[in-house]
Amino acid sequence: MRRYFTLILLLCAILAAETKFAKPEPSFDNPRQIVFSIKSADDVEIHHVLSSANNVLKFYGPENVQIRIVAYYHGIKALEKIHEDIALRVRALMLLDVEFVACQNTMTTKNIKEEELVEGSEIVTAGIVEMTERVKEGWVNIVP
Repeated sequence: MRRYFTLILLLCAILAAETKFAKPEPSFDNPRQIVFSIKSADDVEIHHVLSSANNVLKFYGPENVQIRIVAYYHGIKALEKIHEDIALRVRALMLLDVEFVACQNTMTTKNIKEEELVEGSEIVTAGIVEMTERVKEGWVNIVP
């Protein structure tokens, strides 16, 4: 009986634990800056990145975080209009000011035109360079 009581107390402590913010705490004037990449054409992996970004938005609040999602290599699929279920989620995240970035090098290699991308997608010369520059600026690179 004593063992079960200890287990219940431990579970309550875990459930009550809250994440402590690093200083300075995230705010409108000092948002967390997070960059994700999508480099796989696998639907499960694409949806996982989009869900992770959504979870970050829910936790911090859209006003306290900047998110960029860079699609390159086979991950460019995430920004193509033709994949309607993914495009719908991308558009929804764009409404919350998540920025989506497409790799021009990948688009050229795969013969993808700008008009084939979800409207509002930003195009950069090289996706991997975009990732490098954001990290160099202090953005946190999250790989779910």
